[in-house]
Amino acid sequence: MRPSRPGDLRNAFIILCLCLCLPSWSALSQSPDASTLQSYSAEGKKALEAGDYGEAERAFEKLRTLAPGIAEIHGQLGLIYFQERKFDQAVLALRKALQLNPELPRAGTLLALSLSELGRYEEALPGLEAGFRQTAEPAVQRICGLQLERAYTSLQRDGNAVQTAVELQRLFPSDPEILYRTGKVYGNSASLTMRRLAQSAPGSVWLHLAEAETNESQGNYDSAIIEYRQVLAADPRRPGIHYLLGRTLLARSRSTRNSTDEGLALKELEQELQLDPGNASSAYEIGEIHRNAGELKEAQKYFELSLNYYPAFEEAHLGLASTLISLRKPELALPHVQQAIALNAGNEVSWYRLSQAYRLLGNAQEQKRAFAEFQRLRSQKSSQEEEQRVFSPNDVTRQELGSEIGH
Repeated sequence: MRPSRPGDLRNAFIILCLCLCLPSWSALSQSPDASTLQSYSAEGKKALEAGDYGEAERAFEKLRTLAPGIAEIHGQLGLIYFQERKFDQAVLALRKALQLNPELPRAGTLLALSLSELGRYEEALPGLEAGFRQTAEPAVQRICGLQLERAYTSLQRDGNAVQTAVELQRLFPSDPEILYRTGKVYGNSASLTMRRLAQSAPGSVWLHLAEAETNESQGNYDSAIIEYRQVLAADPRRPGIHYLLGRTLLARSRSTRNSTDEGLALKELEQELQLDPGNASSAYEIGEIHRNAGELKEAQKYFELSLNYYPAFEEAHLGLASTLISLRKPELALPHVQQAIALNAGNEVSWYRLSQAYRLLGNAQEQKRAFAEFQRLRSQKSSQEEEQRVFSPNDVTRQELGSEIGH
């Protein structure tokens, strides 16, 4: 099944074509039937402005009969046929227009769009690529990009489809249709890749790992845990898997409020550190478990271990700062909060921790400034920021603020 067509082809691009494909008075005035031609041209233009494509078609078909050598008339008919979804007729008209005038504005792009609508993607590709990559007009880029993405997908050129989707999202980061179609392209590419993996290596650790990460990202923790354990059964010393399993057990414990899972998670994370002492994420998660349990000395040890291997670990700096603040050691906490802010000045948690540290240090002015920035960031928290919190395979437990705010 080929992908669905982009939603709105009757957009600003079509309005631009209406202006540029109309036959000029100078071209019409050279004909012996000039007055008749000008009359039909006026009728056609009026019908187009009213959105009456049937009447516009009749007027321009009469013009074509009377003046078959004027490229703009064929181009205008191509546009009208396109709007009426008579794509086969649009192709014929636009090819004739380009034969008469290869430089006719946007006729080549409209021809490519018509070919794409007919499913003739190989023929459409050059025009779509030119319309997307060699044009500075956003409306033209948008519709050509969407059709190009569709064409590549239909031709099973998944890499090109993904590349086009990335470019479209860069050009139109807030366009809802582009976001929707980009998600579908990514999903289709991932699905095809996983299908090839399943066919070429059924039962492999890579297939179990892929299925585990997919289930984990979707919140299917039970299935993810089973798959991670299948990986460990096949390769008990594979680096990173005990960490991923521990993280998933932590996520399930938060979802079900089952403290048993947290204990199991701690064991997996500790096993990961035995296999790979430099796994900063495992050390961080162990530190966070101890911090939440009020075991502050143990938490401090593991946060420091994490930062020893990964000095630019924002969440570990915040976890350690929170621990040191709880231990009433604000002078030690302060540089870690400042480092977290240097890494990411938009994290409200960092500014709240900074205000706590300054309060304990007795610096009322800096405490007030930090708390004001915390309030500003908290009030402007956007849906985009929330989207960035979607769980991914590289995430760790985020530092958050709970009932402590205001205390």
